[in-house]
Amino acid sequence: MQRIEAGRYHVLVGAGLLDRLGALVAETSANNAAAIAIISDSDVAALYAERARAALNREGRQPRVELFVVPAGEASKSRREWALLSDAMIARGLGRDTLVVALGGGVVGDLAGFVAATYARGVPVVQVPTSLLAMVDSSIGGKTGVDTPAGKNLVGAFHWPALVVVDPTLLTTLPLQHWRSGFAEVLKHGAIANEAHFRRAAKLAPSAPNVDAGELEALIADSIRIKAEIVASDETERGPRRSLNAGHTLAHAFERASRFEIAHGEAVSIGLVLEAALGERLGVTARGTCDELRAALGRAGLPVAVPSRLAPADVLAATRTDKKTRDGRVEYALLARIGTADDAAGRFSRAVTDADVSYVLQAFQESSA
Repeated sequence: MQRIEAGRYHVLVGAGLLDRLGALVAETSANNAAAIAIISDSDVAALYAERARAALNREGRQPRVELFVVPAGEASKSRREWALLSDAMIARGLGRDTLVVALGGGVVGDLAGFVAATYARGVPVVQVPTSLLAMVDSSIGGKTGVDTPAGKNLVGAFHWPALVVVDPTLLTTLPLQHWRSGFAEVLKHGAIANEAHFRRAAKLAPSAPNVDAGELEALIADSIRIKAEIVASDETERGPRRSLNAGHTLAHAFERASRFEIAHGEAVSIGLVLEAALGERLGVTARGTCDELRAALGRAGLPVAVPSRLAPADVLAATRTDKKTRDGRVEYALLARIGTADDAAGRFSRAVTDADVSYVLQAFQESSA
């Protein structure tokens, strides 16, 4: 088992940790919870909820454990589901001495974390990610929230987990598309901060889901370390943490414009390629970076161009409601080169004109033929 310090909390990475969940929670500040609310989705709950419940009941105190299940999919990351979950917890008599356990992928982690941030003015949360993307990215850093019709993650809160428990064996049930989506974030971490990590991820990604278990655990742990170090240095995203948004301004726009038919990791992949092209066009990003990203992400089985069904004008319009917009200007976290984020402006993100973004969107759109 590897223990990674992440500022206010730590992340545990190791095979079989789900079955030790009760003992691990007992070692945290949330060990005196009188009740535990497991929040999961319909897919993950069918696979792992009873194992999690059994593990949480294995300790001598035997806290009350309640299970709450939302429909699988991005549509559940909404104010409606937040309200339904909060009301259901109230109806079952859960008080301020409740611990929330987020058991699932990024949607569940963000939604359950937001429930924890707001329930009874805030209760502890333990993140138990079950997808590669959630393990290396969304479960780390304390960001919680829900989507709105206007855009992604526009309502939320920073709410630090008491603990993050990463069990790579849970990935054995992960669909191939979700493996690939996870590798988009792994590659992004290398692209913004560690060239060697990028090269190793690019080499392993085409083998997913058949990556050697030891290599996979090491890759996950190193990706978590990259994000944890960045987050610990800038908890509220005023400087270096903005680099983690690389590819994401356009990614969120692709998701919204496609009505979330494009998975998050796939959208990030396209966003990384196009934002690198944008950086090269502006003279911010080293020449050849876009081609290198496109090759690595393509070998991972990820899309690297704007789908022909999306109109560039619709994507451009969707960027304007991104949460990274400042004073009406849309900001982008660009790369300097593979392994280094652009910090020349001292802010790790910069405003870009609609004309430049429109040019790149059209230049990288798939042919409809």
